[in-house]
Amino acid sequence: MLSVVETATSTLINQQSSGRSPDDLLVALAATQADDPRRPALRDGAIEAWMPLARHLARRYGGRGAPDDDLAQTAFVGLIKAVDNFDHSRGVDFSGYAIPTIIGEIKRYFRDRTWAVRVPRRLQELRLSISAANSVLTQTLGRLPTVADIASYLDVTEETVLEGLEGARAYRATSLSTPIGADGNRELGDTLGDDDHEIDLVEIRVALDPALATLPERERQILSLRFHGNLTQAQIADRIGVSQMHVSRLITRSLAALRHQLSDDVAA
Repeated sequence: MLSVVETATSTLINQQSSGRSPDDLLVALAATQADDPRRPALRDGAIEAWMPLARHLARRYGGRGAPDDDLAQTAFVGLIKAVDNFDHSRGVDFSGYAIPTIIGEIKRYFRDRTWAVRVPRRLQELRLSISAANSVLTQTLGRLPTVADIASYLDVTEETVLEGLEGARAYRATSLSTPIGADGNRELGDTLGDDDHEIDLVEIRVALDPALATLPERERQILSLRFHGNLTQAQIADRIGVSQMHVSRLITRSLAALRHQLSDDVAA
């Protein structure tokens, strides 16, 4: 909590600094020591005075998929870093120092926060290099550059360029609910394949046919009624004229014979 004296001092500094130019505030800030009670108010005043520059730079990067409020906040972070690290004694204009600092912060935001799928930083930086090379080569060549053109310009292999282009696809994600087709009655997710668990049974079914052929006809009929016709053992017994217990014994014996036959086939 600020003391009454500090609060009064801060208020006085704000009132005194309200008529100063942004550069004057930076000069005054540079002239104060780290423990000077006036420094926090001067720092806040300098940051506030240069906020229009940060907002202007943030607007330049609007419309690229990032919320405007996030871009503005990121630009303000860059501005704060510029104010805190600016060395007035070097005689450099503050805007010339602040602009690359703020833009660098915004670019880091796009690099680290806006990728739909996180990829290695190397690929993120490679994507930016490819994009810049593409713009330069399009102007100098008068046409869209090829992969070989970009590779030569960046002094990398064509495989590296292709890797960067492939990684760039992770920057934007497409929803599986996106409508596709002429009438839009299908979704992108409908075109994706899925695991077919029936494939695992194909080999067994192929081997099962000759194994079934080795069983007596009545046992084949009982198995068909039980597993294809979905009849109960009692219903099967009534249909073929035997007891339910006998049907149960025949099913057990038939399945054992099939397992033995299939095991021999696998071993062979």
